[in-house]
Amino acid sequence: MIVETQGLVKTYSGKRAVDNLSFTLDPGTVTGFLGPNGSGKSTTLRLMLGLDHGEGSTTWDGKSLTEYPHATQVVGAHLDAKFFNPNRTARNHLRMLGAESGISNQRVDEVIDLVGLTDVAKKRPKSFSLGMGQRLGLAGALLSEPKVLLLDEPANGLDPQSILWLRDFLKYYASLGNVVFVSSHLLSEMQTMADHLVVISRGALIADQSMAQFVARSAQNDVLIRVADPAKLMAALEDKGFAATSEGDGGIAVHGVTTDQLGALAFGAGVQVNELRARTASLEQAFMELTSEGQEYGVGGGGQPGGQVPGSAAPSDGSAS
Repeated sequence: MIVETQGLVKTYSGKRAVDNLSFTLDPGTVTGFLGPNGSGKSTTLRLMLGLDHGEGSTTWDGKSLTEYPHATQVVGAHLDAKFFNPNRTARNHLRMLGAESGISNQRVDEVIDLVGLTDVAKKRPKSFSLGMGQRLGLAGALLSEPKVLLLDEPANGLDPQSILWLRDFLKYYASLGNVVFVSSHLLSEMQTMADHLVVISRGALIADQSMAQFVARSAQNDVLIRVADPAKLMAALEDKGFAATSEGDGGIAVHGVTTDQLGALAFGAGVQVNELRARTASLEQAFMELTSEGQEYGVGGGGQPGGQVPGSAAPSDGSAS
């Protein structure tokens, strides 16, 4: 199943929370959905599911979601860790969700076991921790074995072991030919989980590309070389037009060059090389660099509101997160 969004728009009080947003989600791929707080991620997911009214469209293998007799078999969504009746047991909550598409009690129990809630299946979720609420929400999304998973911050409140399990499970689920679209602020985790990224800022698309392509856009990708005569190598680099900066202890950082090219240049200049290695930016570095101007909320000096520090953001009010 291929999911296509076209021209999604949502306006709050005259301000566009989602601004003409279009992208495609492919099967077999975990696609990460990133953006600063207040950038419109949650609103986008709600527009895709028809939970919010706005402009544009989302099609699921060329059809709108309302054209399918059982929407939960098409897409399983988990947008809120507290989306349950606090006085209904976890098992009965899932039985209620599964009634729409005729899910058996056996399947309910399978999913409860899958997400690790067997010991609390007969308990009311009003006493659940945030992490347990996340597990229950994921169970609900998985009940009908949908072709698409849409998950909004599913790792919030999970312990490290649970986050590892979630990462491995989502990669496995995608490998079965399903679409997985997941938002998260855990960028280090996203870097190991996602194959592709959709990145927005102030509601507008700024990237729709593979993880490797997005990280490669960072100015922090370079090659570090340490040599016995840095002045001589610096002169050779300047002569060739390479951008280079000194890093101390004989080190030079060079942009726009491969390790092979730099090694050959140093050899040709007659400079002894002590160290040579490529340095690749992390997803966090690339994200902060490419979205710093799109932060909706920031902190100034001394932690007072009003200023903005690139790469920092205070919590959103939820209207367009």
